[in-house]
Amino acid sequence: MNYFFNPELDQNSKKFSFSPEESRHIAKVLRKREGDEILVTNGKGILFHCQLIQADPKNCMAEVQEIRKNHPKMYSLHLAVAPTKKLDRFQWFLEKATEIGVNEITPIICERSERKTLSSSRLQRVIQEAMKQSLRTFLPKLNEPVSFTEFLEQQHPVLRFIAHCEKEEKMELKRRVAADKDIVILIGPEGDFSQDEIAASYDKGFIPVSLGESRLRTETAALVACATVNLINNT
Repeated sequence: MNYFFNPELDQNSKKFSFSPEESRHIAKVLRKREGDEILVTNGKGILFHCQLIQADPKNCMAEVQEIRKNHPKMYSLHLAVAPTKKLDRFQWFLEKATEIGVNEITPIICERSERKTLSSSRLQRVIQEAMKQSLRTFLPKLNEPVSFTEFLEQQHPVLRFIAHCEKEEKMELKRRVAADKDIVILIGPEGDFSQDEIAASYDKGFIPVSLGESRLRTETAALVACATVNLINNT
């Protein structure tokens, strides 16, 4: 069954309407009718079992029949990733990371970044669609882009890692990750982090890690990191 999204819902919601975009998808694309059962999430862990009471392509309405609350994971994964030059590759990363299970994403602008700006509204839609498609009830938080330096100045959990391509002694990420611990991982641009950025991250307590022997694209490296953390916490 399809999931729909309405961020305004809470445990006290009884009747509600959908956005024009969701209404059209429900009534026109899926051809739902009054009386049909639908599942709606607010992206905050709650799944609403609802009955459609108005199937209007411009304004669908539903009534809540039952509420199921899901508990968040014992750990949190925050990926700080430099946006790729080609936007479709960054969108692909967002989609797949949402499906695998990421909690928070921050685009970081580095010295060698070729893309400096992003359309947050467009990227939010990618994440929302991926959440619904993968039947998840928690919407990952997508932060506004910040400079690499600004990101380092923020508060971060104990487990802090940076994945870079410089040749030095690095332990594999899978051997550094601890289950049920909050984690933040830095993934650089196509040209990698600069030496100054790497040194600055070390000063802030970030530990260098390896994602394997192959040289990976930015979006691939971010997904490998996401899948590795997810695997360690689900075995």
